[in-house]
Amino acid sequence: MAVITLRQSVMAEDEKYAARIRQAMSERGTLLINVIGSPGCGKTTLLEETRERNKGAFSFGVVEGDLETSRDAERLAQRGIPAVQINTKGACHLEAHVVEKALASLPDRLDVIFIENVGNLVCPAEFDLGEDFKVAVSSVPEGEDKPIKYPSLFAQAEAVLLTKTDLLPYTRFDVDAFTRDVRTLNPSAPLIALDLLGAGAHMDDWVEFVARRLREKRDGQALLGVG
Repeated sequence: MAVITLRQSVMAEDEKYAARIRQAMSERGTLLINVIGSPGCGKTTLLEETRERNKGAFSFGVVEGDLETSRDAERLAQRGIPAVQINTKGACHLEAHVVEKALASLPDRLDVIFIENVGNLVCPAEFDLGEDFKVAVSSVPEGEDKPIKYPSLFAQAEAVLLTKTDLLPYTRFDVDAFTRDVRTLNPSAPLIALDLLGAGAHMDDWVEFVARRLREKRDGQALLGVG
């Protein structure tokens, strides 16, 4: 019981930072997206390909979360993507007070900021980082059962991405079962299947989803007289 009480206290304190981040992003008109998925599911590759294929639809930067190394941030920087690395030194998720500091290192005039969370389907889903919404990323090699095994993330996500679909012919991945479980948990979220390293199938759908949510945020703020 003491552990639960302590955890609730920590999360409650961090929510103050999340609220401050949300206010700052609202004032800037910046869309903040929390990208969550297992290690190796293709989160960094997704961001690289978003840079290549968004055709100037929006500018973006990335807050990179990993236990160790700056390799992902370095990969993104090589593509001309502003990125700042957070190393959690063993923690399984990012927290808002750390993200707030990292955001200060990115350019002010970005349309979108992606938070690439630590590779994990459990803990990152539980912490509010001040994001506009979460995106769940799952890959074909992980198997089709991830939504039903880790329902919290997939129920919260406002988009679900299935990556590495070029491997479907070489696996027993059941697309129908994956789709059914996602829809049971989350009937309305777009489900986008992506081949990131091949023909780039459906990347236009992903880019348009992000661009549309950016427009909706700014249109809503204009109506409220915010920004």
